[in-house]
Amino acid sequence: MSNSTSPLSPVVDALESASPLDPIGKQIGKSFRGLVKPGAFKDALSGTWLGHALHPLLTDLVIGSFVSATVLDVVGGDDSGQAQERLIGVGIAAYGPTAITGFSDWADSEIGNDGVRRVGLVHAVSNSAALGLYTASLIARRKGDHGRGKLLALGGAGVLGAAGFLGAHLTYAQGIGANQTIFDEGPSDWTAAGVSADLIDGKPTRVVANETPVLLLRHADGLHAIHDRCSHRGCSLSAMGTVDGEVIECNCHGSRFNLSDGSLLRGPATIDQPTFEAREIAGKVEVRLRA
Repeated sequence: MSNSTSPLSPVVDALESASPLDPIGKQIGKSFRGLVKPGAFKDALSGTWLGHALHPLLTDLVIGSFVSATVLDVVGGDDSGQAQERLIGVGIAAYGPTAITGFSDWADSEIGNDGVRRVGLVHAVSNSAALGLYTASLIARRKGDHGRGKLLALGGAGVLGAAGFLGAHLTYAQGIGANQTIFDEGPSDWTAAGVSADLIDGKPTRVVANETPVLLLRHADGLHAIHDRCSHRGCSLSAMGTVDGEVIECNCHGSRFNLSDGSLLRGPATIDQPTFEAREIAGKVEVRLRA
């Protein structure tokens, strides 16, 4: 539930509490995850190649094109109205890629978070309604009914604004697409992180160093230390990870990281995992953030 004092907080709270949305939301999420598996296509949708989520970038194109058309309707565009028609056409063309990247981010986050599931579903439906209104506007304009086209576009802009508000809530209040380690990278100075006797060769062990969860793994080549919270959606790598040589895979969504330096090997994560130097002194383990 939202703790904001915004006048729109009751609306968000009501949506986050709308449990009747769960059956369809769960089914859509499950179907999408079954269809889009970890790999090159999933990485492309997630923005792994870009270094951050792709969806917000594409939303600027859709929103910018649609709203620009409406602004020209209000302040006056060219006499033929072709500028508005072209802008609406660009928004319609960009809608598909934008929607599928948004579904990809949402499907990775709706499990275990009822608020995200419910708000995300309404966000998607609202965007679809805005698309329908702008598409109808374009059809009306091309039939010569520019007055009707402008009214439909104005309605589309209003619905698009509501959808944008919900999208911002998912991003900034719920943290969808944000690096889950950015505000807790770990200690920069040598810090106690457990005892050597607790480590079993080849088995990930979760410890805490100054409130930062750290995964320790003793290998034949030494002791690895990596942030235990996956940068993608915050799953525990020690609990949900599978180790294969120098690689750990987060079984929540399939992201893979190099244990030695935290480098991202496969998405849907978009950023490297923080790693630590580790040393053992008098039977105790100490770690510090790798420079």
